[in-house]
Amino acid sequence: MATVILISQVLMSLALILAFVRVVRGPSLPDRVVALELFASIVVGLVGVYAIRTDVSSFLDAAIVIALMGFLAAIGFARFLERGGPRDD
Repeated sequence: MATVILISQVLMSLALILAFVRVVRGPSLPDRVVALELFASIVVGLVGVYAIRTDVSSFLDAAIVIALMGFLAAIGFARFLERGGPRDD
């Protein structure tokens, strides 16, 4: 089980780095928003794997909070983009 947890943490860390690159290099604001949502989802996965590794269930509560915050941030960005996004007045 330790090997599976280690492999999953390494792969999720690599995915987190790639998502961060997409946040920085995203060609448009919607691409960055999707990358931030992916970033939050990967962090939730990492916290879940860490909770399994340490056998501490309170980390799952933190993962739920992170997931809800990521969802609300995505909704906020979607509302912002729907209303016209950034303006160059």
